[in-house]
Amino acid sequence: MSAPARKLDRPSRLSADDWAQAALDLVAEQGVAAVAVEPLARRLGVTKGSFYWHFPSRDALLHAALERWEAFEQEAVFGKLEAVSDPRERLRALFRLVAHEVKPHVIYSELLKALDHPVVKPVMERVSKRRLDYLAASFRQAGLSRTDAQHRARLTYAAYVGFLQLSLQLQQPRLHHDEFEAYVEHVMATLIPGG
Repeated sequence: MSAPARKLDRPSRLSADDWAQAALDLVAEQGVAAVAVEPLARRLGVTKGSFYWHFPSRDALLHAALERWEAFEQEAVFGKLEAVSDPRERLRALFRLVAHEVKPHVIYSELLKALDHPVVKPVMERVSKRRLDYLAASFRQAGLSRTDAQHRARLTYAAYVGFLQLSLQLQQPRLHHDEFEAYVEHVMATLIPGG
């Protein structure tokens, strides 16, 4: 009889990052309330002891998962855009990049549902402030006055959150690829000065 096959997709020892990523995956699939030690340990094929080696509590894991999500946004979204010097082109690149992400939208949408959670609320406040500040600064660099840039940033962010509500939380019929691309172009033409 041969030895049982070992899973090749899982390292022999899990890191705190592995747990944090698994928690984020679970948030995307089932929401913040679903993040629990035992189901995650089963999902990862390890004992609860592995969890307690890295984290003292579920909230500590959730905190680490949300820090990971924040860091991804900083690096993968804002980091990519720093090389674009023209503010209008940077805004277009931002809109295109954000429009074609799926999992970060699902996670954000699930976090919106959990704003009353003491670990989630401060993260969402920081993320929203950073996003609004980034948008306002970009609109300002694109030629809008300070007040107009702040208003445009709020309008842009509200359009983003509203679209998530419609498409993810209310499960409206998904737009076909061409319809969605036309929508993204319309949003850019409407919101980006000189777009």
